[in-house]
Amino acid sequence: MSLLTMTGLMAQGLGRTCAIFFLTLLFSLPLGLIVALLRMSKSKIVSGITRFIISILRGTPLMLQLLAVTYGPYYLFGLSISRNKLIPVVIAFAINYAAYFAEIYRGGIESMPVGQYEAAKVLGYNKTQTFMKIILPQVVKRILPSVTNEIVTLVKDTSIAFTVSYQEMFTIGKQIANSQTSFVPFIVAGVFYFIFNYLVDIGMGQIEKSMQYYK
Repeated sequence: MSLLTMTGLMAQGLGRTCAIFFLTLLFSLPLGLIVALLRMSKSKIVSGITRFIISILRGTPLMLQLLAVTYGPYYLFGLSISRNKLIPVVIAFAINYAAYFAEIYRGGIESMPVGQYEAAKVLGYNKTQTFMKIILPQVVKRILPSVTNEIVTLVKDTSIAFTVSYQEMFTIGKQIANSQTSFVPFIVAGVFYFIFNYLVDIGMGQIEKSMQYYK
């Protein structure tokens, strides 16, 4: 198999890798904010339950969670396994990353000075307006470096989808490597991941730079 053909096949897998990446971000970022607000709830029951769930999601391997979401319904309830493996993959990834994003959001929100809330109250803002118009924009700016680190990790974690036989880029590279008895496909995959992460880093850097309004 020529290098060009090999690259073409892996490029097809890259499309599926991108699907995992973008869909995970689409669901995990807003879900993480909701979880963070529940974690900060004044109700000790709500806060405690949320904290316990976050601990489980952060304290167990993503691979285990992926297997549980994909095959758990079959073993527990006898439901058929989804033919479209992208669905359970995205669900598992989104839930896992939402837990990490929730803690990042919480740290950013709790770092805001009390004076911000007091000033908003003086200006006549209610709690929702204060959070959406004053607190959240500042929180986003503060947490961007941490969010960027998680997003970079997500790019690499997409390779875990091979455990449920989802044909993303790493899986295709592994299959080619086994059939050709060659390490070259892994090198090609590494190059793809590096370029993907490089583009993500540039994009997040531009977003971070655009929010440095004080300059």
